[in-house]
Amino acid sequence: MNLYDGILAMDVGSGTQDILVWRSGQRIENCPKLILPSPTTIISRLVKEATKRKHHLFLSGHTMGGGASTKAVREHISAGLKVFAMEEPALTFHDRIEKIVSMGIEIVDRKPSVEPLTQLEMGDLNLPAIEQALQLFHEPMPKTVAVAVQDHGFSPDMSNRVFRFQQWKRLLESENSLTSLLYEKPPDHLTRMKAVSNTAPGTLLMDTGASAIIGALEDPWVAEKCREGVTILNIGNEHVLAALVKNDKVWGVYEHHTSLMTPEKLMAHLERFRREDLSNREILDEMGHGCHIIPGAGKESTFNPVGITGPNREKFARLGGHMAAPFGDMMLTGCFGLVKAVKAKMDV
Repeated sequence: MNLYDGILAMDVGSGTQDILVWRSGQRIENCPKLILPSPTTIISRLVKEATKRKHHLFLSGHTMGGGASTKAVREHISAGLKVFAMEEPALTFHDRIEKIVSMGIEIVDRKPSVEPLTQLEMGDLNLPAIEQALQLFHEPMPKTVAVAVQDHGFSPDMSNRVFRFQQWKRLLESENSLTSLLYEKPPDHLTRMKAVSNTAPGTLLMDTGASAIIGALEDPWVAEKCREGVTILNIGNEHVLAALVKNDKVWGVYEHHTSLMTPEKLMAHLERFRREDLSNREILDEMGHGCHIIPGAGKESTFNPVGITGPNREKFARLGGHMAAPFGDMMLTGCFGLVKAVKAKMDV
């Protein structure tokens, strides 16, 4: 893989898709950057337009992130309108077909002949649109593409919260670095990543949580504190992720939902988490994802310094942590993490 012409790094979240065009030999502050509405936000808007026009829906394309689009589809059905979907894009809404059908979505294998009908192409990645935008400013499209999405994993017989956190636990127990989570060929159970890979073969894939942690380490303050042990906190639109990091090793991971968190509650959780006094079951019972820490982490470091990133970090300023902004741009933290991971993989 030749990185001479750069890397297109995309961090696809629930609110925005953040894009960085990294060029070899160019100051990163001068590289092209875009903050755009997320694919699920765009689909949500299009669904709402169809609802207003009283159009039925036909969903084609690929599995993608839900959230806003799922809510809009539910409201569309509640308005008395029909939703037809091919099986792959339908898996956006749930891993079990019977659950999808119970929502009121009809699974089809071709476009239905009903009128009026709006067809929407589902998917987390629209490279032609990005390339067109770059061409308007005479910026060539990099051949290397790296994309971060949050993939809970395909788990029809298990809570996707439990299934997702098992992946974090396996990483901790393997003692592999976070860059090991950058995939050229994602595992079959990571269906959202697989969908992106099928859309654009050759795309490198990573979880948004991993890319955010790696990117936060590019902040000078976080990098300095990491030598003794630091808590990196990513407060996204949907999820709160905390990682205990010392040098190149992750000692613990905690994941919850942003909407269920207050500064006081998060502070209490982090204090107990560092002391190995917070159980995975407690987080699950609160509808979070879980937590796991390598036994004896407290002997390695207190992990008291806190570096905070993510679009909702200002709501948690009372934690008193350092507001991390690698290369002066917090919103591109995940993109910086992707670039670092790709360069590490290519040994650049």
